[in-house]
Amino acid sequence: MNAPLRIGIAGIGRMGQRHALNLAHRTLGAELVAACSPVASELEWARDQLGVKHLYGDYKDLLAHPELDTVFLATPTTLHADQIIQGLQAGKHVFSEKPLSLDLDECRRVEAQASRFPQLKVVIGFVRRFDASYRDAHDKVASGSIGRPFLVRSQTTDQNDPSGFFVKFAPTSGGIFVDMSVHDIDIARWLLGSPKALRVFSLGTVAVHEGLRACGDVDNGVAMCEFADGRMACFYASRTMAHGHETATEIIGTDGRLTVGRDGRVNHVEIADAHGIRTITTPTFYERFADAFLREEIHFVDAIRFDKPLALSLHDATEATRIGIALRASLAEHRVVEL
Repeated sequence: MNAPLRIGIAGIGRMGQRHALNLAHRTLGAELVAACSPVASELEWARDQLGVKHLYGDYKDLLAHPELDTVFLATPTTLHADQIIQGLQAGKHVFSEKPLSLDLDECRRVEAQASRFPQLKVVIGFVRRFDASYRDAHDKVASGSIGRPFLVRSQTTDQNDPSGFFVKFAPTSGGIFVDMSVHDIDIARWLLGSPKALRVFSLGTVAVHEGLRACGDVDNGVAMCEFADGRMACFYASRTMAHGHETATEIIGTDGRLTVGRDGRVNHVEIADAHGIRTITTPTFYERFADAFLREEIHFVDAIRFDKPLALSLHDATEATRIGIALRASLAEHRVVEL
């Protein structure tokens, strides 16, 4: 395909705006032609800031837009599965933000429906697979640099927001492990060679945001996952860090260890003053992975235009969600969950 890929985006909130900016201005071969949101101010933003002319309040009307090739979904998680299927049935390639769904049967339904449209590409946005440091670590593991990898320790920790905005979001988020740790789960599977998960255990606490108790969620959680052939993973998720966002992963093998993102610094500048020596931490996940988001979008557009394979499958997304859901059950039921 030599012509630009004509894209419509559904959902123009926090993540949707970032995707829209990249697609409109930074992704070679992409043309953002339409936007969809039930929120009038979001449509106005797309019109005024990006010059998008075709604006829709209903997803079905977006899918009916003439000559649309692809849809990008940055909508609420509860809508992902149905909107992916509707997009495929309308003949569109589909990119969806993670997770695939909060329900395992829904994940499998999307997989089954996608298999009916082999000519269409669909992917879930596990952005860390496109981060340069994580890709380098993966390539080193695959080349045998640390021998046989057997343990991944990975964390996603967000800076505390005193307003607790996510407390309102929590009942539909799937819980801390599906909402936050699903990235760590996917990375662990990827780095360990996609082994089968056998059993999981998790626990958590409400350290700061008491409002999470009403929906059975926590603001700090730890988890363990045992895979086939003795491989293991440990996860930590937090919404209450004082210093900023920090994503870090350690891969331990029989001949060495790799670490990605040990200190969460925003750059290589160190400040030395009366308070000591320190660095500045990335404030949110987006500053940490801004380049990876762009790489992810370029990868998807190129995969469609030049018929290249995607970096991950729907089954990868289902497995990450399956483990996250099991961890949620373990937290609620205080027990080991067999997979």
